[in-house]
Amino acid sequence: MAKVFITDRIKALTVETDILENHVTLEKDLNAEVLLVWHQVVDKAYIDQFKNLKAIIRYGVGFDKVDIDYAASKGITVSNSPDYCTEEVSNTAIGMILNGTRRISQYNHEAKDYKQGWQENVIKTIERDSNLTVGVVGAGRIGSNVLLKAKALGFKTSFYDPYATAGYEKVLNATRYESLEQLLESCDVISVHVPLTRETRGMINTTFIESMKEGSVLVNTSRGGVLESYDAIEHGLEKNTLANVFLDVLPEEPPTAHPLIDKWKANEIGVSERLFINPHSSYYSQAAGIEMRKKAALNALGVIGGGKAQNVVNQELIDGYFPQYGPSLMCR
Repeated sequence: MAKVFITDRIKALTVETDILENHVTLEKDLNAEVLLVWHQVVDKAYIDQFKNLKAIIRYGVGFDKVDIDYAASKGITVSNSPDYCTEEVSNTAIGMILNGTRRISQYNHEAKDYKQGWQENVIKTIERDSNLTVGVVGAGRIGSNVLLKAKALGFKTSFYDPYATAGYEKVLNATRYESLEQLLESCDVISVHVPLTRETRGMINTTFIESMKEGSVLVNTSRGGVLESYDAIEHGLEKNTLANVFLDVLPEEPPTAHPLIDKWKANEIGVSERLFINPHSSYYSQAAGIEMRKKAALNALGVIGGGKAQNVVNQELIDGYFPQYGPSLMCR
């Protein structure tokens, strides 16, 4: 009987068996103690199938498809793998930021239609990067990495994160704002790096964008649900509040029909040279994929060996349901 069940996506146990040996399976085992999850929706009905379940471990960073509250009510820990792709996502964000401030892809699009001259055809609103401020929403692992890299490139840097410890701005050598609105109105580039929670869902909306400086660059490599709707992006592009928008994640993936998406797909002028969408790929490199699987498997190994799960995202909820155990209830 295997103690660890991989719910979806993984087709060959090339990485996991090196760590978990014969304790892992791709065949659904209702006696499993640990679930390793990729895209599977893990709701109440799914959780209730596994009577011995101790831990749910996400292969990736996000955990919005797992009912962490219901899991907590049963004393089941939910973990993610938060740091396997820090380098990849932060580098993607930095690439998008530089693309936006230097208008690299916009030039590529517009240069095809130049009728006369060549190097004289500059985008006159471009500013020197060292005169610009990069603002980050969410100074966790990835957001902090973006701030440090942007600083190294000469940008001024700022962030908003109400959960960052006092004095953390000194670690980053960045300006800290106490409100999101202050950050938005003060920065030339906004890069979003937050988890998807009740607080952040739909955070990028019309109010958010209208609070930004005219001609700003917006980057989102966090979660698609942070964007309320494409209407807000379309409105910002039309009003030129947004000069360029870079999205690695979308509210629905692949994108569903919307006038803005239709214009993007049709390479319509005014959109195609200013809106850039990646297929939720900023996390990926060959090395990151292997590291993710290893770390998830090692976390599972600790649990089935009687240890505590790492990177638990619902511990406070568990403590609320089981106050008599306090923070020690990491696995049943």
